[in-house]
Amino acid sequence: RTALARATGDYVIIQDADNELDPNDIPRLLEPIREGRAKVVYGARTLRVQSWSTWLGTTVLTLATNLLFGTHLTDMETCYKLMPSAVMRVLDLRSNGFDIEPEITAKLARAGYAIVEVPIAYRPRTEDKKMRPLREGARALGALLHYRFQ
Repeated sequence: RTALARATGDYVIIQDADNELDPNDIPRLLEPIREGRAKVVYGARTLRVQSWSTWLGTTVLTLATNLLFGTHLTDMETCYKLMPSAVMRVLDLRSNGFDIEPEITAKLARAGYAIVEVPIAYRPRTEDKKMRPLREGARALGALLHYRFQ
């Protein structure tokens, strides 16, 4: 949140520091914006390369997002979320952990932004992961429900 608040460019993208996503995909994420097809673009990971528990959690959370907010996403939990800086600022983000992903998506959907997805490369990290799928998945689902019914 701190970096997003201080961003000075016209657009912002979220990039994890764990090197699971390839920065070389960023120009592809910009294409729908340049072509006027989107204001918000997500990088959609190939989910079949994830562990079964991560795949299941991501699939359930994405399905819940689609049902709760009328979106048509394949990967709500992706880190790569690209949008105008002005849009990001008005989202008034409050989350500090992994539940920031559903908060961003829920607030974008509630504000009426259509999200376009672009396929991206994904290399899952196998060691030193901080995320605990069950606990973080429950928090993410709770966040989705909170932002849907607040």
